[in-house]
Amino acid sequence: MRANGRRLGFLLTAATLLAGLSIRPVEAQDLSVVGQWSSPQAWPVTAVHNHMLPTGKVLFWGYSDEAWLWDPATAGLTPAARAGYNTFCSGHSFLPDGRLLVTGGHISNDVGLSNAATYDAASDSWVRLPNMNAGRWYPTNTTLANGDVLVVSGDVDTVQGVNRLPQIWQGATGAWRDLTGAQLALPLYPFMHLAPNGRVFASGPSQVSWYLDTTGSGSWSAVANSIYGFRPYGSSVLYDDGKVFIVGGSDPPTNTAEVIDLNASTPAWRSVSPMTYKRRQINATLLPDGTVLVTGGSSSPGFNEPAGAVYAGELWDPVTETWTTVASFTQYRGYHSFTLLLPDGRVLSGGGDASMSAEVYSPGYLFKGARPVITSAPSTVTYGQPFFVTTADAAQISRVSLLRLSSVTHAFNMEQRINRLAFSAAAGGLNVAGPTNSNLSPPGHYMLFILNGSGVPSVAKIVRVDTAAPPAAPSGLTATAKSATRIDLTWTDNAATEDGFRIERCTGVVNVTCADADFAQIAQTGPNTTTYSDTGLSAATAYSYRVRAFNGAGNSAYSNAATAITPVPLL
Repeated sequence: MRANGRRLGFLLTAATLLAGLSIRPVEAQDLSVVGQWSSPQAWPVTAVHNHMLPTGKVLFWGYSDEAWLWDPATAGLTPAARAGYNTFCSGHSFLPDGRLLVTGGHISNDVGLSNAATYDAASDSWVRLPNMNAGRWYPTNTTLANGDVLVVSGDVDTVQGVNRLPQIWQGATGAWRDLTGAQLALPLYPFMHLAPNGRVFASGPSQVSWYLDTTGSGSWSAVANSIYGFRPYGSSVLYDDGKVFIVGGSDPPTNTAEVIDLNASTPAWRSVSPMTYKRRQINATLLPDGTVLVTGGSSSPGFNEPAGAVYAGELWDPVTETWTTVASFTQYRGYHSFTLLLPDGRVLSGGGDASMSAEVYSPGYLFKGARPVITSAPSTVTYGQPFFVTTADAAQISRVSLLRLSSVTHAFNMEQRINRLAFSAAAGGLNVAGPTNSNLSPPGHYMLFILNGSGVPSVAKIVRVDTAAPPAAPSGLTATAKSATRIDLTWTDNAATEDGFRIERCTGVVNVTCADADFAQIAQTGPNTTTYSDTGLSAATAYSYRVRAFNGAGNSAYSNAATAITPVPLL
């Protein structure tokens, strides 16, 4: 099933890249309904594995260890660091700190690597982790409520078949935990979602859907049977808290769709309106307004048949559970294609075995008038804690959406989910309620959108959602005597989540170190402060200082201590 891995032998210039994303005119159509696709842009590889990074760039790779970065702002392409092994056919999801955890990989068709590694976008570097129990070719990663990552399925080799042992990567210990009580042969790249009850829900492609309890040695329990049956290369989306949508897939392809509400006392699958087109090898993408965009695929029987290419997109509305046909792209995107949501509200689509290219979809909401603007938002959002979003458009805002960064391959996005946050308008912006718990919003990075009454989204701010933690300690504290009665302090602020700084002083003797008990707090400042003037001091006296940051979770460690001696005043 592996496709031709041909490559472009050159790096396109920025001018060519931008020209490649020029917008094609659409005649006699309402763009506010159908949206619009850009022209395809040539890419250096077929993009099989694709990830929206916390830096705002997209990381992708194809059939080999050759990764690239794409910048949505400029359409620029640059080589990325390589893992050092073939990451084709791997699983992937994000850790709480924004690193991408990649599991498994490719030796040959149906033969997987046991490798695991992390990619750090900030440093463009890979770090190898301890190997898994055995090879995994086509595994699925799921980030759990505590930030650990579940890995399931994936072929070991052509003799053993699928890897039956679920494993959890534990960030705190840097080791794998085996769920020996939950060994089960799942299909390749199963559709897995963290559920509100903390268990992991397997929604397909098998007809039987399951819960996996990851505590202890693990255990499976059957939840419900879907209505249609086996849906290979269909897709599954967690489109609301505990609500899952499955669509398309199978051979011959189906246009059917179903939903299940895991919040119900006895969850059961329910049919909803079918798509206009039967599709296999599809992609399904959550948008900031809560709708789901389905693109690509083939309506013809067979594994991956370009003759049955479906070019039109379809948009599913979870409120009415109905479909709208939207704009078409011009080439077949089937097996090994992808879509993912960008922070500017557009959708990036590319790949497919016949295509080394990508194109960008502007949904209809981008043609409905001016966009609201987020002037500022915190870089970190804490569970259960309100936060403030600065915007001049507060009076027009009707929704605040939090969408997790994508990590997608083979018709399934292992990361996407949406949280609809409560909010109220205030002077200068919005008071927004933080996510309520980590089962609904696993720790990590999300795109924060605000939407006006017409459903037009802002450009998102990428924020990190995590448990409250004390801020990082300040460093580089210096104390300088400015007069007989004044000493000025300066330090380096190493935190992004502090509410302020607490300054402590010890009145000491020259060359005598102050004990902890000798320090007393003399002042407290606000956040992002790096200076303080201590006045009203005595002349010819040694003063020692230390500083620590604080927030709702507590105090940081102390900075270094710094001492200065006030001079004798001039007569």
